[in-house]
Amino acid sequence: MSLNLDFLSLPLLGASALIFVSVLVGVFSKRVGFSFLLAFLVTGMLAGVNGPGGWEFNDYRLSFWVGNIALVIILLDGGLRTDYPRFRTGLRPALVLASLGVVLSAGFTAVAAVVLLKLSWPSAFLLGAIVGSTDAAAVFALLKTSGVELNERVATTLEIESGMNDPMAIYLTLTLIGLGTAANAGTETDLSLRTIASSLLAQFGWGALLGIGIGRVLALVLPRIHQLEESGAIVALLMAMAGLATFGFTTWVGGSGFLAVYLLGIVLSRWAPKIVHSALSALDGYAWLSQALMFVLLGLLVTPAEIKGFAWPALGVAAALMFIARPLAVGLCLAPLRFKPKEIIYIAWVGLRGAVPIVLAIFPFMANLPEARLIFNVAFVVVLTSLLLQGSTIGWFARRMGVLLPDKNDSSAVRAAFGDFALQANTRVADLCDVYGLKAPPDANLCVDDWLAKAIMRPVVVGDQVALDGAKLSVRTMSDGVVTSVGLQLPTPSDSEDEAA
Repeated sequence: MSLNLDFLSLPLLGASALIFVSVLVGVFSKRVGFSFLLAFLVTGMLAGVNGPGGWEFNDYRLSFWVGNIALVIILLDGGLRTDYPRFRTGLRPALVLASLGVVLSAGFTAVAAVVLLKLSWPSAFLLGAIVGSTDAAAVFALLKTSGVELNERVATTLEIESGMNDPMAIYLTLTLIGLGTAANAGTETDLSLRTIASSLLAQFGWGALLGIGIGRVLALVLPRIHQLEESGAIVALLMAMAGLATFGFTTWVGGSGFLAVYLLGIVLSRWAPKIVHSALSALDGYAWLSQALMFVLLGLLVTPAEIKGFAWPALGVAAALMFIARPLAVGLCLAPLRFKPKEIIYIAWVGLRGAVPIVLAIFPFMANLPEARLIFNVAFVVVLTSLLLQGSTIGWFARRMGVLLPDKNDSSAVRAAFGDFALQANTRVADLCDVYGLKAPPDANLCVDDWLAKAIMRPVVVGDQVALDGAKLSVRTMSDGVVTSVGLQLPTPSDSEDEAA
């Protein structure tokens, strides 16, 4: 009598075939402008209970496990690819978006959920919290594969926001679930300002402390390991396991494991850059596998037949989030930080929703809330709409908003962006004005880099421009956060005639 291994071979065959097909579809879908992530998600749906595959899958606990593990690997990979000078540039606006921005977005979305879905206010706020944060998996993947190079301020704000806004979204989700559970049980909960503040402080505090601390220790240990084992694959495996351990320990002590993992990656990229660089190729493979597994599995959970009855209201909630809630939240958060209007519009549009909302939407199932199924399905519609509309237009909309840096190999594009003249950053403004016949501004004795920083009044990035007597000075190159060269575009005769008129 032989041992029957169908319990192993058939699920393994099905899972591997799904991933293979989704990657294959993703390769072709990318060529027509759709993201890999959308291909993974749709493949899971087609294999599910209402698709041709007919696979009935409802293991929310397994999905929760896989989703969290995958997000850890994706966040670690994103942190390792974030340069420290870039991190400093986008930290302040990203923190505002990751805290106040999530709350505002959740609140505005809740109003739409009450109006369109007739949800109670507690359930509407819970739905708003679940879909209120941008998704690191979607943002990192789509910015990397979009084929465009955004200016540093926009790119880092989007990346850091997506890596740091999970604590607020998770806190809001768990708090609202706790209130809902207590209401169903007829018990009271402590929702004082002191309790809220202490819980938030624990999430952010432990997450930051452990992420930075473990990162510094690991940055001291990895060079010694690298001397014994130079294989980048081994180092990548060690860092992946360190990320999972950091997530588990931080979550256990009451902190944000996602924040800790993202900061762990940033610290390692800062203090052990050569070792990190040797492992990035292998980690990139881990990250793509994680995304494929996570999105296919989440697609399997969806029952499209259940969505038909409220598809239009759910699409209305998605539209309200993309066109009203997210833009309002981003505008209120970034306008005081001197972002340009087109930068604000673009950041608002690339508020991609992905796996995080669907993973958070599993929480109500685990708490046995009565409207859990409706909240999950609406969250899925929001994610699908975001990937379809926002994810497929990242490059096109960046060109329309003018937030791209020119291709360094395209000399005409470089001249159009920075002008025909390249100047050293330590050139005095007064000397520049004497040579080119421009009217000297106040503080003309400053060097060009200092004068630009004073005029812009925020951290300077490549592509920043300031007008000087009809001419334009632009930041052309930087090194370690310091301006090294400046572009000068002189006014054309037509410009001078327009100003005179």
